[in-house]
Amino acid sequence: MPEAYDRWLSPTVFRPFAVDLARRAALLEPSRVLEIAAGTGALTMELAAAIPAAEITATDLNAAMVEYGAARAPGAKWQRADAMDLAFEESEFDLVICQFGVMFFPDKPAAFSQIRRVLAPAGRFVFNAWDTVDTHGFEAVLTEALGVAFPDDPPTFIVTTPHGYADVSRAQADLAAGGLECVSTQRVTVTGHAASTADLATGYCTGTPLRMEIQSRGDLEASTKIIGREMTARLGPGPVAAEMTAYVIEARPQT
Repeated sequence: MPEAYDRWLSPTVFRPFAVDLARRAALLEPSRVLEIAAGTGALTMELAAAIPAAEITATDLNAAMVEYGAARAPGAKWQRADAMDLAFEESEFDLVICQFGVMFFPDKPAAFSQIRRVLAPAGRFVFNAWDTVDTHGFEAVLTEALGVAFPDDPPTFIVTTPHGYADVSRAQADLAAGGLECVSTQRVTVTGHAASTADLATGYCTGTPLRMEIQSRGDLEASTKIIGREMTARLGPGPVAAEMTAYVIEARPQT
C-alpha cells in the first residue's frame, strides 16, 4: 500500500496541500516540529525544505509507512507513534502538524489532548481536513464509479472517513474539549494534476483502506479496472486536473 499510495496519489492529491501547509509552518518559525500521520512523507519533505533549521520528528501509526517514509524523506527523524498516546515529553514541540490525519483519530478530543500535552505553551497545532466529497473533483467521481462497480453495496470509506470531518464547528468543539483554542480556520482550494485517470483509480483502489472494502466485495484487480473505466468516462483518460477543497485549522493551547 505505501508504494501505491506514494506513486499514484501523493503527487496529485497530497503534495499541493503539503506545499501550502509547509508555507504556513515556515511563517511560525518553529524549531521543534512533530508531524503526526506523516504517511510516506509528502509533507515531511516540504517541511524540511521550508524550515531547514528545524528539528522535525515525523511519525505514523503504520510501521510500513514509517519505513517507507524514512527512506523517502531522510531530512526528519522517523518513528512509529500513536496519536492517542504520544510517547513524548510535555511541551517538547513548538509546532505539531498533521496533513489529512485527524479524520482517522478514533477519539479526537483525546488525541487533541495528547497534542496539547506535547505542545509548548506558545506552540501551535496546524492541521487540514477535507471538505465534503462533492468539493473534491477526483473523489466525487471515484464515489460515483464505486456505485457502478458495487451497485448493491458501494464502499463508504471515502465519504465517511476522509470526508467525514468536514464540519468546522465540530472540529472546533473537539479542539476545545482537548484543551486547544482555535486561532484560525481557512477554506483552501487547490488543483491536482494526474497523468492519467487509470493511475488515480489504481492509487485509490490499491493504496488506501478502500482496498479492503473492495476485496471484501469482489476481486481487486477486476474491480479496479471497472472503477478506472468509469472514472475515465467522466474525467477523460488524461492528463487530467480537478479542484480539491480542504479546511486548514490552526490552534493553540488554552490559557
